Amino acid sequence: MSETPVLSVVLPCLNEGAHLEESLGVIARAVEEAGVSYELIVIDDGSSDDTWDVLKRCKERRPQLRAVRLSRRFGKEFALCAGVERARGQGLLIMDGDLQHPPSLIPRMVAAWREEGFEVVQGQKEHRGEEPFLSALGARLFYGLMRRLSGFDLHGASDFQLLDRRAVDAWGTMGERGVFFRGMSAWLGFKRKQIPFRVEERAGGATRWGPLGLARLAVTGITAFSSAPIHLLTLTGAVFFLFALLLGIQTLYNWLLGRAEQGFTTVIVLVLLVGSLLLMGLGLIGLYVSRIYDEVKGRPRYVVADELGRTPPGAVPDSGS
Repeated sequence: MSETPVLSVVLPCLNEGAHLEESLGVIARAVEEAGVSYELIVIDDGSSDDTWDVLKRCKERRPQLRAVRLSRRFGKEFALCAGVERARGQGLLIMDGDLQHPPSLIPRMVAAWREEGFEVVQGQKEHRGEEPFLSALGARLFYGLMRRLSGFDLHGASDFQLLDRRAVDAWGTMGERGVFFRGMSAWLGFKRKQIPFRVEERAGGATRWGPLGLARLAVTGITAFSSAPIHLLTLTGAVFFLFALLLGIQTLYNWLLGRAEQGFTTVIVLVLLVGSLLLMGLGLIGLYVSRIYDEVKGRPRYVVADELGRTPPGAVPDSGS
């Protein structure tokens, strides 16, 4: 481990002890087929099973393995941060530890990076695998909103990416706490290539992404890369102002002609509609204020409870600021 590896492979995991040892073997063989030196960096995101014990056993047989155990569950995005900040390789490969990102693509991704000169090689989902209809619909809606509001087309995008050291160092300058990795990667630019893949069956266990977690990630992604919702709120207010102005002119005209009517129902409907829009607007503003609040607090992205393997120079072992 004294020499700098060509490739750092980062795998965030949560409660994957049942299949993790086998998954590491499959991934390691795929990297070896690519013909590059490597290190495996596994981030245990506060697992409640025997994931950490499995990693300690694997460390005895795999000198390339480095492992970090977070003090609690911080979430996949922050676990990715812990791995990225510890990667020493000339390139950084991010993938899931449950083999839904096919390791068989690793040699192609490495070749695209080293031989073709691409600085970001991204796995593009051509088939999302088996998932509930509502989840698929929510994903399409989210990516559609992201494209229209931020200008970044993330349809089919995934965290299965290989980044050149230049891209990794550029990513390291982005210090926000509201992390949305694939969006941040798209924002960086660089020379990019997409390789299509089909999402494989999980090696074991079940997904930890529930509707609430996905909704929270979607809100983070949209508010992190676009202020368009705030401008849309302003536009809605302008439209209602024009509507109110025209309605006021009509009401005044009818009053002058002596044709004014009570219009109680109209008033009630307008009050309810405007009140609802005001509450939604306040909630939208509150989302952005909460993001500012999180940034101002300046708390670390994560806290490390234990670590196996050498910590690279300059890394902070107990925080991810």
